[in-house]
Amino acid sequence: MAIAHPLLIEALRSATRKLETHADYQWGHMGSCNCGHLAQHLLKLNKDEIHEAAMERSGDWTEHLNDYCPSSGLRMDQMIDELLKLGLSRKDLQNLERLSDPQVLKKAGKGYLVHNKREDVIAYLKAWSSLMEEEWASIRNTPAEVNRVLETEWYPQSL
Repeated sequence: MAIAHPLLIEALRSATRKLETHADYQWGHMGSCNCGHLAQHLLKLNKDEIHEAAMERSGDWTEHLNDYCPSSGLRMDQMIDELLKLGLSRKDLQNLERLSDPQVLKKAGKGYLVHNKREDVIAYLKAWSSLMEEEWASIRNTPAEVNRVLETEWYPQSL
């Protein structure tokens, strides 16, 4: 699972709040889907910028993550690279797109969530941020780990 960090936790919370206030949600739109909403907050891009970059090649987030190549020069791969630098893994993002991480589902009290249902995305994001908060609280008391996390560059480079 992703490395717990306050900026990631806040991005999860922000994406949740935005979805709760009925922001555009469209699972088939790369900038307005599950990963798209989180990417907007972490990369400081709008939904159209994300979608436009994703349309440089075919596929949804899962396919882009499977085909990810950091040296491709494609903007989508650059965005994925920045998300990975922020402590997320490709598996984290694939799980977000399908709402499928077993730990998150357990925390949400659900065995299954519908990947393209707004309410289920909100439940997933809330559970994931809660898990991240718990992890952050547990590592805060370990100075070496806190220093390692805080020394990591958490803001994306210009795309």
